[in-house]
Amino acid sequence: MSTIHQGTALLIMDIQQPMIETYKDAPALLENLQQLIAAARKSDIPVIYVRLAFRPGYPEINPANETFGMISKSGAFVEGTPTADFHPSIAPQPGDIVVSKKRFSAFAGSGLDIILRSKGIKQLVLTGLSTSGIVLSTVREAFDKDYNMVVIADACGDRDTDIHEFLVNRIFPKQAKVTSTKDWILSL
Repeated sequence: MSTIHQGTALLIMDIQQPMIETYKDAPALLENLQQLIAAARKSDIPVIYVRLAFRPGYPEINPANETFGMISKSGAFVEGTPTADFHPSIAPQPGDIVVSKKRFSAFAGSGLDIILRSKGIKQLVLTGLSTSGIVLSTVREAFDKDYNMVVIADACGDRDTDIHEFLVNRIFPKQAKVTSTKDWILSL
C-alpha cells in the first residue's frame, strides 16, 4: 500500500436491499461502488461495510423514536434476514469488515471507532445511501472524532437530489474533501 493511502479505509454504508430498491439512480451508484471497491482492494485499502441491523424484536429501538419505530413496525433490517443484507453486486468478501449500526451515524452502536483505531485508520473514504442520513451523520461524528475524510460525491445518493447537491457542494467541503469515483481511483 502506498504511504499516501496508509491508514485509509473505504466505507460502504447502507447499501442494503430495501434502501437500494427505492433509489432511482441505483445502477449508476452500484457501478461506482463496484469500481471503488475493486480499486481499494487492489491498493490494499480495507473495505468496511456498515449496515443498519437490529436484533430480533428490536430491543435497540425506543418506540418513542418515530423514525426507528417505523422500522420496527416494518419488520425490516433484522440481523440474519435478507433486508439486512448488502446488495449482491457489492457484497462483502472474505477479509472485509462488516459492522451493524443502530442509528443514522456509522458509529452509532457499531464498534466502528474501536475497529478504526485498532487498525490505525485515520482517513475515511465515505460512500452510501443516503447523503442526508448516514453520510451526513457520519461526516459530523467522524469530524468530531478527528478523522480525515473524503466523500465520494457520485458514490453517495439521496432521494432528494437538491439536498444531495447542497450537502456535497456546500456542507461537506467544510469538513471533508469531496471528490468523484474517477478522481479518487486516479489518486491511488
